[in-house]
Amino acid sequence: MLTFGSQDRTGCSKKMTRRSVLKVGVAGFAGLTFADLLRLEAEAGVSSNQKAILNIHLDGGPPQLDTIDLKPNAPVEYRGEFSPISTAIPGFQICELMPKVASIADRFAFIRTLVGSAGKHDAFQCQSGFKESDMRSQGGRPAVGSVISKLKATPQDTAPAFVDLMQGRPLVRNSARPGFLGPALGPFRPDLSQMFHRELEAAMKNELKAKGANHTVSLRLHEELSQKRLNTRTSLLSQLDSMRRSADGSGMMDALDQFQQQAMGILLSGKFADAMDLSKEDPKVLQRYTPAEPNVEKFTTAENANAMHKLLLARRVIEAGVRCVSVSFSDFDTHSSNFQRMNHLLPILDHGLHALITDLEQRGRLDDVSIVIWGEFGRTPRINDKNGGRDHWPRVGPAMLAGGGMRVGQVIGSTDRIAGEPTSRPVHYKDIFATLYKNLGIDASRTTLIDPSGRPQYLLDEGTPLAELS
Repeated sequence: MLTFGSQDRTGCSKKMTRRSVLKVGVAGFAGLTFADLLRLEAEAGVSSNQKAILNIHLDGGPPQLDTIDLKPNAPVEYRGEFSPISTAIPGFQICELMPKVASIADRFAFIRTLVGSAGKHDAFQCQSGFKESDMRSQGGRPAVGSVISKLKATPQDTAPAFVDLMQGRPLVRNSARPGFLGPALGPFRPDLSQMFHRELEAAMKNELKAKGANHTVSLRLHEELSQKRLNTRTSLLSQLDSMRRSADGSGMMDALDQFQQQAMGILLSGKFADAMDLSKEDPKVLQRYTPAEPNVEKFTTAENANAMHKLLLARRVIEAGVRCVSVSFSDFDTHSSNFQRMNHLLPILDHGLHALITDLEQRGRLDDVSIVIWGEFGRTPRINDKNGGRDHWPRVGPAMLAGGGMRVGQVIGSTDRIAGEPTSRPVHYKDIFATLYKNLGIDASRTTLIDPSGRPQYLLDEGTPLAELS
């Protein structure tokens, strides 16, 4: 049985389990569509049914000097062990461990000056642009996927709007959270533990254990339920709720009705559950996403080569109607053994990104999917003396963008001689999110959400779409 996880919920989660007699959680079902936003989207010629975001998080923070901002002329204690190689963008070089990405560099925009990091491993900035502490007293800011659920999802959808495929630290620390929008707009969290193993650090194991066991739910009907029986019981519940609805001045009952309608649509169609089943994929395509396991030492918390199948899952669920998918790959937290670990991780990531981009391109979907690849910060320019690692470096980090109809094949920003500070065109996390929202036809500087106090909150309080990509 395919199982899906969500964080422990309160309030309406118990009601929904009882009301629908389904093993289904409250993550990611509901959303209200605003007529004015849809009108603006239509005027912009953007179809909400076609556009999606794929957010690829490199858990731990990727080292800029060993990926896309090598400094071969820097002192050895900075430049490290890897050599640069040429790419499909004239004059631009990246790490020798990424030859496949280098061959299709003209499908990417490489950002060497990502700034504004909070310097924390909660990875929330990679989900929203905001610091985790922002609006904490009201539940915090919502992740981009939860915003899209609010603005785009409808009860007629046969797939959840927001799916979180993240593992490791981002799962334990609930990076993809709905914030002040409330638990009904959280993501679906598939339990990927049987498909992909990611060994957690001892402290994270304790954090996850503290959350309890109730974060897996099913997208299949309970075997004792038939569709006819489900429809009958749902109809009866609707009749019983009619009096409560008429007495409800808050609109909560209407929201729950939409919630239940969408839950039923997802369950009964089976489309999303099928998308999560890789046995239904063409074996040749599956093989395309399967790199060889590098013949080097594997760090304890690093993932295996088959982790790139998560990118195939992301492509499949997007084709099933999901509007935002978050994926994580571990472990880029290279305080020790930085170069040994990059020798293992980068060839795997290189293969997966090449497979994803070329697959979407051949399927005619690359312009519909905005892809961002980044981490919570960069790594120190200077290699630490004790462990041969690179430590946290919030001052500047790397990012890559692809798809979404963006003008790619370019490099944005430059850093100093040791890749420690931007020297031109700093790009904030919020600038990236402004760009992603724009690709979906949403003006983040004009669109608001109502917080629990009744006040409108702009999707972004600062940040502008990258003009270079338009």
